[in-house]
Amino acid sequence: MNFKRRAVAAAAVLAVASAGLAAVQATAEATQPEPRARPAACPDLTVSRGWYGENKARLQHLIDTYGHCGSGQRTGGAKPVAVFDWDNTVIKNDVGDATMFWLLRHGKIRTPQGGDWHTTSRYLTDPAAKALTKACPATGTTLPTHRNTARGTACADEIHSVYGEGTTTTGKAAFAGFDHRRMEPQYAWLAQLTRGWSTPQVKRFAAAARAENLATPIGTRQRVGTGQATGWVRYYDQQRDLIRTLKKAGFDVYVVSASPEPVAEVWSRSVGVDARHTIGIRSVTAHGRHTAHLKGCGTVRDGDDSMITYIDGKRCWINQEIYGVRGAAAEKVRPAAKRQVFAAGDSDTDISFLRDATALRLVLNRNKNELMCRAYDNADRRWLINPMFIEPKGAKTDPYPCATTGYTGRNGDAGPVRRTDGSVIPDQRDTVHAPTRTP
Repeated sequence: MNFKRRAVAAAAVLAVASAGLAAVQATAEATQPEPRARPAACPDLTVSRGWYGENKARLQHLIDTYGHCGSGQRTGGAKPVAVFDWDNTVIKNDVGDATMFWLLRHGKIRTPQGGDWHTTSRYLTDPAAKALTKACPATGTTLPTHRNTARGTACADEIHSVYGEGTTTTGKAAFAGFDHRRMEPQYAWLAQLTRGWSTPQVKRFAAAARAENLATPIGTRQRVGTGQATGWVRYYDQQRDLIRTLKKAGFDVYVVSASPEPVAEVWSRSVGVDARHTIGIRSVTAHGRHTAHLKGCGTVRDGDDSMITYIDGKRCWINQEIYGVRGAAAEKVRPAAKRQVFAAGDSDTDISFLRDATALRLVLNRNKNELMCRAYDNADRRWLINPMFIEPKGAKTDPYPCATTGYTGRNGDAGPVRRTDGSVIPDQRDTVHAPTRTP
């Protein structure tokens, strides 16, 4: 075959091949589904102010993907789960604090059983028990913390210090011997000091504190004993809107709080989260009244008082109460298909259940070391960081000490923050914060 004939033959082959490729492409294009328009009925986030960068858009995409409008719902018809921490995540300030201060100002804390303060917490130190006994002598059913007398204010001051600072008024450690990844005895102590009251009574106390703290102006301080304490709380409009939209899209929305459960229930119902979907510190009851003991989770028995809804304890309570897992398995990370798709938090107490979320994790920046180390590292690109919606913090001047002391171990020792693969997260700079004001 001469050169001319070979060229013609090659051209013919190329034409046939090109025609075949075009036919294949046309067939493929014809069989591809057309992009689906987003149905008008899909629920939208309506509050835009306060969201940082693309956070609102990414949250909307999560809702569209996993809610009724998307294909992200679990097999078998199970709803996608979203879990929110409560204090300083859904609201500004702390409802546990608000309740404790109300109890002190109204003289609603009962005298410890037998006058022994050690019965209020297994982790209370001897110096703290002695200081409390001296400041709060057992002379009645309830303590006179509401009275503006030397005895009343001294008692209120000592309880306030032990609860708020974790020390006596003379600076001695108030709690010791606890697992720092499962227990915060200061938080637990509020639930334990509701001993002797019924759950409806505790809810009434919390409701009274709620009414006061919502009615006072932002920035209000209140007197507790001879000192001052925060005297206001506000719901975040952005989080109320996010919860409403998630629920409307078909998500199962839960609150998991390190405040006493009856207290959290009083507050959470105003964002549409009912008691069944609110998990907090649970008290063991006897004869219809709270005791100074706490319900357990996983391998921790009721009354052992060694685990609350705190760091790894939040994971356990989520697995147990939302997914029905019992025993040691509740304390472990579950398969991805059996975990929440979304979680929101603000503090190191939320680390474990935030890491367990499979799609997005929203963090409100309160400069908490381990949480911000992991969020800024953003190894899987699923972390969203947002300044607080009310009184956001400015830029942290020093980097987060991720490579050295950002992690708190079970015994309380500080160490480096590590990724799942064991590698150390380098120190991180604070870049998502309140806008810098120019003079």
